[in-house]
Amino acid sequence: VGDHSASQIYVRNKRRTTEATGMRSFAHDLPADTGEQRLLALIDALNADPAVSGILVQLPLPATIDAERVTERLDPRKDVDGFHPYNIGRLVLKRPTLRPCTPFGCMRLLASTGESLAGKHAVVIGQSNIVGRPMALELLMARCTVTICHSATRDLPRIVRDGDIVVAGIGKAGYVAGDWIKPGATVIDVGINRGDDGKIRGDVDFAGASAHAAWITPVPGGVGPMTIATLLANTLHAAELQDDA
Repeated sequence: VGDHSASQIYVRNKRRTTEATGMRSFAHDLPADTGEQRLLALIDALNADPAVSGILVQLPLPATIDAERVTERLDPRKDVDGFHPYNIGRLVLKRPTLRPCTPFGCMRLLASTGESLAGKHAVVIGQSNIVGRPMALELLMARCTVTICHSATRDLPRIVRDGDIVVAGIGKAGYVAGDWIKPGATVIDVGINRGDDGKIRGDVDFAGASAHAAWITPVPGGVGPMTIATLLANTLHAAELQDDA
């Protein structure tokens, strides 16, 4: 709904990737002035449509629409973004079904390093329901010691410097300075920020952090493609859940 710039990037890439993998994609691009009831009616129709295995409502939504009400309207079995309270609740209880795509994708990136995560200190910068909170839950399941930082956190650089793993998702270009990064740390940059020059940048000073980190994700080309891959995996899993019902 609307024309949020970062959303446009993700939606375009999601459509391209679904087509490349042979999945059928149904797009519903609604204008920014779309009423909440119209969006809820569309979700009801998709919930009832057996041809649709997964539903994704691209966030953020316009301020006139209650995002929580929209998320809760989704059939949890078709919630391929993993944001429905039912799916988040299962993640809290360590019994995940459909998991939030970006955090779960980040966990796959961490697993690809081949290093054990158990006992490591993970610092998550940002407490959003989309990234920060479910990211902390994923890291807890991997037996990390987790610190969540936010706008009221005191002495953020000191806390980040203690992190073996740093996940940045605050939406501020280059906010995390390179010298905040502990030597040998793993850095996951979830930020996607479009500058005045039109270029996409992450939340971390990539050049500065690269001098310290053992592993670091670039922006663009890091978390974004992994998020989309995880979305497609969730969609396949959702289809299997519905076939078994």
